[in-house]
Amino acid sequence: MSTRPGSARLALTALALTLAATGCSEDATPESIPRITQPTDVPSQPTPTDEPSSDGGGDSGGGNSGGQDGAPEALGTLVDQMEVPWGVDFLPDGNAVVTERMTGLVLEITPDGARSRLGAIGGAVPQGEAGLLGVAVSPDYDSDQTLFLYLTTGSDNRVVKAVVADGEIGEPTVVLDGIPAGFIHDGGRIAFGPDGYLYVTTGETGDPGLAQDPGSLAGKILRITADGEPAPGNPDPGSPVWSLGHRNVQGLAWDDEGRLWASEFGDSEYDELNLVEKGGNYGWPEVEGSGGAPEFIDPQLVWPVDQASPSGLAYADGHLWMAGLRGERLWRITVTPAGRATKPKAFFAEDYGRLRTVVTAPDDTLWVTTSNQDGRGNPTPADDRIIRIQP
Repeated sequence: MSTRPGSARLALTALALTLAATGCSEDATPESIPRITQPTDVPSQPTPTDEPSSDGGGDSGGGNSGGQDGAPEALGTLVDQMEVPWGVDFLPDGNAVVTERMTGLVLEITPDGARSRLGAIGGAVPQGEAGLLGVAVSPDYDSDQTLFLYLTTGSDNRVVKAVVADGEIGEPTVVLDGIPAGFIHDGGRIAFGPDGYLYVTTGETGDPGLAQDPGSLAGKILRITADGEPAPGNPDPGSPVWSLGHRNVQGLAWDDEGRLWASEFGDSEYDELNLVEKGGNYGWPEVEGSGGAPEFIDPQLVWPVDQASPSGLAYADGHLWMAGLRGERLWRITVTPAGRATKPKAFFAEDYGRLRTVVTAPDDTLWVTTSNQDGRGNPTPADDRIIRIQP
């Protein structure tokens, strides 16, 4: 595959190699790959398949087979030649708002692939895994035209909001700042839940101890109002922390019953899919994967890091859909009525390279972004892309 030239990209590649050498990157290479496992308290659940399914895959250029036996079908590339698209959310008119991590651009993309520039977020620092990350459209966008964004500055990670007027994004104002920032593990996914409050994922910035510190906003899932205050009903009324003990969560999704699911990067052995409970402690750094300690909540599913390194997470048609970066595949996971994650199955392995974000569009298709221009992938001239998939 060919790459695009540029000194900035070469620098990012060098930085990524440094991270890989330390074993601390979002998709670090383990010394040995264990089998995919599940928590021991649910022995009736099947073990996830070790190999991706060929039902939904395709050739290296398109991945357009599928559609048989319930397999997802790739509908083609919607947009190409992007710079690390990271956050995606949909406006009431069906257009999408997309952020680019490296450029700081906020784009509007129509369902037929036309793109326009809403503006750029100044102050975002695109180093390591940081930059302009998640975006969430206000639930009241018809009346307030407000976007919420997560970005890394020179001093912290923060959530800001900005009003869109006449096709342009206005000056951002701070909603919540002081979230610890680092070269790695900055979290960054934001989404409004069914309860109308904003959920924010943060990483522990490479300092594992912060994940267990209730006084730190790092290594947490936060729940706040649109004004940045702790949401009513939080475990501690004076704190935005909803759950703790996370290494680096970059995927959030709610199922039909309103249950919150999160995908989380492991360290060297296990990536995780967690069912998130109010006030729950998910164990990092005391536990990676399923530990069985009563004070920690075990993940519902775990994967070897070379098969996942999960970022985006979406829910559609009774399944969770999880994007894999190092795994370079899209995982489909059945959610039972009782709230168990079962029957993981992989599709599109290596068809599109690193997959960052997956969201459910208003027409019930999935939009999946690639992340091959982030210094860790092997980009083609078409990268990065948004691909439409029929689940």
